[in-house]
Amino acid sequence: MKKGNHPILYALFDLVASSVAWVLFCIIRDRAGGAEAPVTDRELITGIIILPFTWSLIFLFAGFYSYSLRRSRLLELIYSIAITLLVTFILYFILLMRGFINEKEQFLYLFNVLFLLQFTLTYLPRLIITSSLAGKVHRGEVGYNTLIIGSNGKAYETYKRIREEKIPSGNILSGYISINSSKSSLFGEEMPFLGFLDDLPEVIRNNKIEEVIIAIEGNEHATIGKIIGMLNYSDVTVKAIPSLKDILTGRVAHTAIYGTPLLEISNRLMPVWQSNIKQIMDYTFSAISLVLLTPVIVMLSVLIKLSGKGNIIYSQERVGRNGRNFTIYKFRSMHDSAESEVPMLSSMSDTRVTPVGRFMRKHRLDEIPNLINVLKGEMSLVGPRPEREYFINQIVQKAPHYRRLLKVKPGITSWGQVKYGYASSVDQMIERLEFDLLYLENMNLLIDLKILIYTSLIIIRGKGV
Repeated sequence: MKKGNHPILYALFDLVASSVAWVLFCIIRDRAGGAEAPVTDRELITGIIILPFTWSLIFLFAGFYSYSLRRSRLLELIYSIAITLLVTFILYFILLMRGFINEKEQFLYLFNVLFLLQFTLTYLPRLIITSSLAGKVHRGEVGYNTLIIGSNGKAYETYKRIREEKIPSGNILSGYISINSSKSSLFGEEMPFLGFLDDLPEVIRNNKIEEVIIAIEGNEHATIGKIIGMLNYSDVTVKAIPSLKDILTGRVAHTAIYGTPLLEISNRLMPVWQSNIKQIMDYTFSAISLVLLTPVIVMLSVLIKLSGKGNIIYSQERVGRNGRNFTIYKFRSMHDSAESEVPMLSSMSDTRVTPVGRFMRKHRLDEIPNLINVLKGEMSLVGPRPEREYFINQIVQKAPHYRRLLKVKPGITSWGQVKYGYASSVDQMIERLEFDLLYLENMNLLIDLKILIYTSLIIIRGKGV
């Protein structure tokens, strides 16, 4: 079983198991006399076609098909029971409404049969696959490349603890980065020296690092903000050496009995199932909107073309998730060649904006082409607005925590955009930052829905400028 193939196996076994569960349920229902008429071939085939894909889609949303060496079999059991029980209840209600089951004395019995068949046949293969993966981790056959940041006593102690674990927890130590300006003498030849703090992004990229452990001394804590800021550009799990205070206040969530206790700095801003739904909503809404807005797009294209020289679509490089640059698309709202070599922010009284452009900005119509960026996976419907690197470099000098916004996809609209509006200076960008950070700390589908509703009101009222 190759590393990374597990999601495919989970999905395939779920499809087969759900089909078998439905067939067995139909047989048991007929023998138990749960309905006046036996199951027809049409009902049987319809269930075999529809139900397996429905169950698999639900399990996909729940995050069961994500590949992770950190999967907990106990949590997987609890989630499997809860999700299967909930969906079985809904499915059973539908079957009752359609008259598939109409013998009252068999209601509870057949519900239990449907739940137990679905749960047993899907969970057992899942347990076998997860156990196989966990066994490989505990035997040290597979793991995640780990980088230690630090070069003194705490870093070396962490290294020794991980190496001496009775049952490996999956950390494959790739090397360490020194906070100081010199190579550590503690590690000797035991673990490779990979560079200094300024080399961190390159070290993570070149060594395919998946987990970073911050093991710095008390007198080195002044660098913690810089470290976290640099790590925001990468999709890595970040952990730190906990203090006694961290343990006493319950900040250390640690369930591996034999593993080294570490404080995980969470980089998951939304539950897996919500992230999956958010992504599907992004693609679906964007595709439908582009089709429905075709007449508006054509009309605006003609008006922009008549408003003066220049392209209809304006493209510009912005910084996206994890610091990756991408090209953002907007309807041109300014005169051609309105910006000189030095990037400039726009304001309400900006003379570079055309009359058509001012109307589009009031109703946020200039951002319709952003939907293309969403379909390309570069943006989301809701998320912090993307900025140019030129301005980001200025912002981080005053507010280093701005880099945290780069953990998520930028959005067409945002909490900061709704609450504060457009920013015409770096200082205003920093003021707006407060609301975007609030969004990151409270990310969920309900917040996204609220932001979209308020954005719709802004578009209708023409208060986008």
